[in-house]
Amino acid sequence: MPNTVTAPEGVLTPTGEREILPRLSAALIEASGATGNAFFTGIVGGTVHILPLHRIYAGGANRPVVMVELKLPNIGLGSIETRNAFITAAAGIVAELCVPGHRPENTWINIVNAPDGGWGIGSRQYSGEALVAAATAAAQ
Repeated sequence: MPNTVTAPEGVLTPTGEREILPRLSAALIEASGATGNAFFTGIVGGTVHILPLHRIYAGGANRPVVMVELKLPNIGLGSIETRNAFITAAAGIVAELCVPGHRPENTWINIVNAPDGGWGIGSRQYSGEALVAAATAAAQ
């Protein structure tokens, strides 16, 4: 379940560039109620993209927006409450890992869902049911 963080150069601290993905991953695992589940933990990952400020736009102008995009199967964060828990945690993580002066309205968080059967690891396609079964088996 990839997280993609896109940030302009100099907005995340050096520590932030290193820690943002592990911390967002932990927040997703916690919001999903999957802490300690080896299968679920093993399929959470992501990338951090640091771009020149002139390549990041909001409102048609260059703006120091940090974007967090989380891609999940359609069963992931299946309620408004769990999505809110992740968004709240992610916003807090970004705030902690940015340089002083980063404004909250310059943190955008987006959750994107793949349709049932639109999720794969390696050459294996997973339905929502198969993902739940694998995570449940790992929890036992």
